[in-house]
This record gives sequence, structure tokens and C-alpha cells, in this order.
Amino acid sequence: MTRRLAGLALLVALAAACGGGLEAQDVGRRAVERLRYPPLRFDPPEPEVHELPGGIQVYLLEDRALPLVSVIARFQGGYSHYGRPYYAAGTAMPGLLRSGGTLSLAPDSVDRLLEYYAVQTTFGGAGESVFAAMNTLTEHLDTALEIWGDIVRHPRFDSARLEVWRGQELENVSRRADDPARLAFSEFNELMFGDHPIGWEMDAVDLSRERLSPERMRWLYDRLICPAHLALGVTGDVSWEEIRPGLEALVAEWAPCPEPLPEPPPPVIRREIGVFLIPRELEQSTIVLAHATDLRQEDTRDYYASRIGNAILGASGFSSRLLSRVRTEEGLAYSASSLWTTPVRHGGIVGATTRTKGESTVATILMVQDILREMTRQPPSSDEVDRAVEEAVNGFVFNFDSPSQVISRRMFYDAVGLPADWLERYVRGIQRVRPDDVLRVFRRHVHPERLVILVVGDPERFDLPLETLGPVTVLEIDGEPAATSPPSGSPRSPG
Repeated sequence: MTRRLAGLALLVALAAACGGGLEAQDVGRRAVERLRYPPLRFDPPEPEVHELPGGIQVYLLEDRALPLVSVIARFQGGYSHYGRPYYAAGTAMPGLLRSGGTLSLAPDSVDRLLEYYAVQTTFGGAGESVFAAMNTLTEHLDTALEIWGDIVRHPRFDSARLEVWRGQELENVSRRADDPARLAFSEFNELMFGDHPIGWEMDAVDLSRERLSPERMRWLYDRLICPAHLALGVTGDVSWEEIRPGLEALVAEWAPCPEPLPEPPPPVIRREIGVFLIPRELEQSTIVLAHATDLRQEDTRDYYASRIGNAILGASGFSSRLLSRVRTEEGLAYSASSLWTTPVRHGGIVGATTRTKGESTVATILMVQDILREMTRQPPSSDEVDRAVEEAVNGFVFNFDSPSQVISRRMFYDAVGLPADWLERYVRGIQRVRPDDVLRVFRRHVHPERLVILVVGDPERFDLPLETLGPVTVLEIDGEPAATSPPSGSPRSPG
């Protein structure tokens, strides 16, 4: 595409230089349209795969462009494997690995060493994994790897730093209801996923000192941060022969995992329809609506069609149907987008989110439902599909912005059981999607009449009573009384 645009610019410039008018421009346009190029081919870099003692895999992508080396450690497993009592400890662990010091160094000493050697570190995680990464100058690699390894392998979990984290989270919990969008999304997750890690939202019980103690952190750490769950990635100015001794020292004499990692429970996603209200005296309403779907991320025509269909529906910004119809044409909403989650191991949800003025709340929900129905009744146009496919394929290269990104993706795909060439399969699958494929996947998996609808807003402002959509449940938030009867609000009259 870039070459075609360059050719067009050149011909237009030539026409202008020659004093040509519209006729000359038409000639140039026709000439450009006749240009043909072979399909662009992109061969992503393929990492080397090595193995350390104990079967620990190492993914290496050498890159001599800069005198920098990055090392990534990914541990399979997180708080979701051990239940709600370990939710806070598992959430705090990545940050406390970095900030809580080591058994031999106080937190401030670790900070000074990392600053002195200009070592950048990143720690993070979620319900099913924990990761730690570092980036350093090649000349400091041995020292940086030793410091970083001490952080990962011998954390102190300093009680003062842990208490700081706990206080910040308690403050965060107390302010959750102040943000309507955050409140809507967290409550919707709980509605859909219930008592499952996907639906958990941190509360004061999770943050009690009993559940968030150095001893509990240590117990969970021993079961997650251990060799059987570890994969390593290395990128940058280093070869396998150069990095191998440091990595072997990193994993040497590492105590084995005390027990196999238990399987996390699969989510039981809500199948019952319902309309829910969190009343708030707000000028805007935040709306989330969706239902369960069994479609997963896998190498199937339906999966690829769902990605293109989701883009057409609402995931592609201003060109999507939701935003162009709900916002641009009807002026009903400030924003609108679709969501279609497709995890690897279980189903997800499909639906939409939007924010609108209170006086157009129900009209906006009805419009979103109508757009969903349209997607199940007739195929999108070829232009819509072509545009969505082109955007997806053009965005493919951004999966390879850096060697570290290539390595991280490969480590993730191997961990969740996707094939090593998943990105290449993804592009081929996306390119094969046709309008009838999109229609088929929407008819199979999208059901506008089975939605769970959640609204955070002021029922006194609503254009129609919310019970127009069905029986309404008022959710109890922050001690407000729960109710199963419709709210008493009525449409606000003009003026």
C-alpha cells in the first residue's frame, strides 16, 4: 500500500509540474490504478530454542543493533490456581518482588544498585501467570543478571512495603464507586462470571492483614515462582554461548516446586438474561450489555470470522457500525464499541459498551440491539469486510515491533498451547474471511434477545422506564438496598 501511495504522489507531482489540469490528474489516477505489485511477504524472526538443566526452555533472539540485552522470565500460574483467599497476595506479588527487597538487600539498596547500573526492570502478572523482565547494557549483563536473579529468587517481601501497597489498594477500593465506567465493568464481570477470578474485584476482606501477610506471600511464592513453571526469553546483543553461563547460575540449586500446580476452575458464565441498574445521580449513563459465547481462540473459520465481525460491529473505531450509527448518525452516545472475548481454554462474552446522556439511555440500548440483529440477518458489505481485513493485516507487523515482543508472544503461545506459527495462521485465516462467514458466525454465536444489560445512571433522567427492557434488578452497592422490582423513575419531560 505504501508503494502505491508513493506512486500516486509521484504522478500527481509530475502532472502539476507539467501544468496539467483535471485531465492530467485523471491520466495519473488511471495509471496508478493499473499498477500491480506482488503480495507483500513478511517472514517474522524465529527465535532459537535452548534448554537449561531441569528442562527450562530458553527462547533467544540475537540482535546486535544496540549494546543492550533483555531477559524475560515467565512463570505459568497465578492466584487463580489457589482460590480467593490468595487473590490479594497473588495480585501484590509482582510489585513486591521488585519493591520489597531481597533476603540480603534492603529495598533501598536494591533501588540504588539498579539505578547505578542503569538496569530497567518490569514485573507483572495476572490470574494465570507472573512475569519479570530486565533490560541492561551488555557491559553490565553479568552484574545485572545477578541482581535481578536475587530479586526473583530471594525476595524479602518487606512488611513496610507490603503495608504501603495494602494502604494504596484500600484507598483504591474506597474510590471504586466514584468512577462510573470502572464500577460498571467490575460489576458486569461479577454478574457474568460470579465467584471466579475473572469476576473478582478487590475488597476490604481480601486486603485484611490475615490474607495479605508476608507469610502468605511466601507460601504462594514458593508454589508459583519455581523452576517447573519457568520459561526464559533473551533478546539483544548476546549469543547463546555468552548468556548460557549466567542463566545456568540463575537457575542453579533452585528448590523444586513443592507440589504440582492445581488446575484453575473453568468459569461458569451466566446464561440467564437480565436487566440491572446501579442508580447514581449522574448526567450520563454507562451501559454494558453482553451474553455468553462458546467461541474460543483457535484455528477455525468461525474464530477468524468473529474477529472481522467484531471489527465491523464496533471494534474498529469511527468506521464501525456502532459508532457510526449510534454516535455519528443518531447522536445518541458519546462513545460506543463492541466486545467479543475469545479465550483459549473456555468461552467468553460478546456484546457492547457505550456511554450516553441519561435522557437517551433506553433509546441507545434499543439501537445497539437493533444493530446486533442486523448483523445476524444479512452479511456485511464486501467493502466493510475488505476494510476490516486490510486493517487487521496491516496491523500484523506491529506484533513484531521489537525482538522482546516476538519472544514474549512465542512464550505465551507455547504456554497456552497455541502453535508456534499462530500469527502466520492468524493472518491467513483473516485473509480468507468473506461476508457470508461473518453472517454465519453472528447467526451461530450472537443472540440480541439473550443479553445481560447493566446500566449505571440516574433513572429519573431516563427517556423510558428501564423496565421497558424487562424486569429490573437494582444492585446493592456500598450498602444501598437491593431490590428486584423495577425502579420508580419515569421519563423526564422536555423543558
